[in-house]
Amino acid sequence: MNAHNHNIPEGRRPIRQLDDAAANRIAAGEVVERPASAIKELVENALDAGASRIDVAYADGGKTLLRVTDDGHGIPADELPLALSRHATSKIDGSDLLNIHSFGFRGEALPSLGAVGRLTITSRFDGAREGARITVNGGVLGPVEPAALTKGTVVELRNLFHATPARLKFLRTDRAEAGAIADVVKRLAMAEPHVGFTLRDVSGGGEGKVKFRADPETGDMFDALQGRLRTILGPDFTANAMRIDAEREGYRLSGYAALPTYSRGAAVAQFFFVNGRPVRDKLLIGALRGAYSDFLSRDRHPAVALFVSCDPELVDVNVHPAKAEVRFREPGLARGLVVSALKHALAEAGHRASSTVADATLGAMRPQMPHAPVYQMDRPSQSALRSSYQLQQPTYEPQGFAEFPPSGRVEEVIEQDFEDLPLGAARAQLHENYIVAQTRDGMILVDAHAAHERLNYERLKSRMADNGVPAQALLIPEIVEMSPDDIARLLAAAPDLAPLGLTIEPFGGNAVCVRETPAILGEVDAAGMIRDIADELADLGQTQTVKDRIEAILSRIACHGSIRTGRRMSAPEMNALLREMEATPYSGQCNHGRPTYVELKMTDIERLFGRS
Repeated sequence: MNAHNHNIPEGRRPIRQLDDAAANRIAAGEVVERPASAIKELVENALDAGASRIDVAYADGGKTLLRVTDDGHGIPADELPLALSRHATSKIDGSDLLNIHSFGFRGEALPSLGAVGRLTITSRFDGAREGARITVNGGVLGPVEPAALTKGTVVELRNLFHATPARLKFLRTDRAEAGAIADVVKRLAMAEPHVGFTLRDVSGGGEGKVKFRADPETGDMFDALQGRLRTILGPDFTANAMRIDAEREGYRLSGYAALPTYSRGAAVAQFFFVNGRPVRDKLLIGALRGAYSDFLSRDRHPAVALFVSCDPELVDVNVHPAKAEVRFREPGLARGLVVSALKHALAEAGHRASSTVADATLGAMRPQMPHAPVYQMDRPSQSALRSSYQLQQPTYEPQGFAEFPPSGRVEEVIEQDFEDLPLGAARAQLHENYIVAQTRDGMILVDAHAAHERLNYERLKSRMADNGVPAQALLIPEIVEMSPDDIARLLAAAPDLAPLGLTIEPFGGNAVCVRETPAILGEVDAAGMIRDIADELADLGQTQTVKDRIEAILSRIACHGSIRTGRRMSAPEMNALLREMEATPYSGQCNHGRPTYVELKMTDIERLFGRS
């Protein structure tokens, strides 16, 4: 009896080699998920061909037409059929698949597109007397023919997925697909600021409607990138961004990161690149969150455009078919570089806050009527609010305050000298919270509570790093009633809370006993603080590192020691607060990412009164 035929289940099919057309359609399923995926592959090919200008056109969200035109070095006519063969490429020789210096080395890209639509490539190789064209329809190659073309390559894909109609059903609306195409083009344009990009919707025929345009930028990489980011993310981003440039053991991080006061309500302005390739990588996103965790509440998101570059052998770009994720050989090193570089930049920024805060302040003032010299405060526009305070509201109610400064006597000073300092000389207090200060060329308005909250937090962190926060015993221990879940979380965290100057013990039933509070805060509402910490522990869950959990708790504690709204401050106290803000890292924003002060230059003030 033939062993191969022994007990073969009915209906079982033998293993067979797939033909090229079927293999290409499967590869297309991996590489070409939607029109935007095709555009990504084609634009990366154009960049690898040395293009200085790339024009992208689409119709009907890319479903009926995708076209990428470049001025790169082109493809020789005799290589056009090979360009449409699987696993054929000019980008690697196959000897080392980890040493990748180009965008796409996957030979599947062009044949995959040819397998799922009608693909035409027209190209004129540098130095060739004429151009050439080849068409592939549903995987069937046509002949190479002469074609008129001045320079570069034009790749045109019509009727995407017509050969695999089931895939069409999974595409979204034309508008959604067009949005995804625009997102891909903008990300690639960020990575290549010296290259010009145009994106057009040609659904109505002809030249179509320009949806995005970025002319080639000049200057060094940082100047060019800053110009490109201004085009794509807007001038507000670049005005409020910090330059990042750091290196560690073979990895380099460069780009721009916005101040916390320029945060967003969703993670829509976070752009990462690894060796020039746009990625959405979990490790990098986590590192970004960690770097800003000290400065933003969890519902706010930083805005960044960051580039990691390293030897290709230190990173594997092929763990994801569309290369959206990468794997670093030293993930801890890469994460540590991102966190330390961003925290260093935030420290360097010192008390600097978002300039859009001042823009929103100016936008909030307008004449009551034309030609009248009377001004009123009006509600800022939504865009002004969004670009400054980001509609953030405090999530806490201040319960107490420590005398400021906490120790030592403030000497009388020469106010003229203070005017030359960044935050100026205190002149008045408004509504028993806001400090008005005069600088040599303008004025400053400080939210004393928010500023003191940040100063307390940094002080607590500094003491914690030295040898723990000194505690003060309460004359009468405070008994706080809470839910069983909150009590369980607090008692589990008690060993971590003790070095923060906070001693709690079980009190039986549904209560805990607070015996000590941080001495640095002076007299505080212990019950309110403990309830806030219980809320923080419930929000954090078990996902955060111990360090992150401690910093989040310290942030809550700092709120309770801050100067309370409604308390009068003397001139020496106000000036002492301004001087400490100038000397304290990150004091331009409170612990929740809101600005601690607004600066208006004389030119701004004069503009309000029609003097300029």
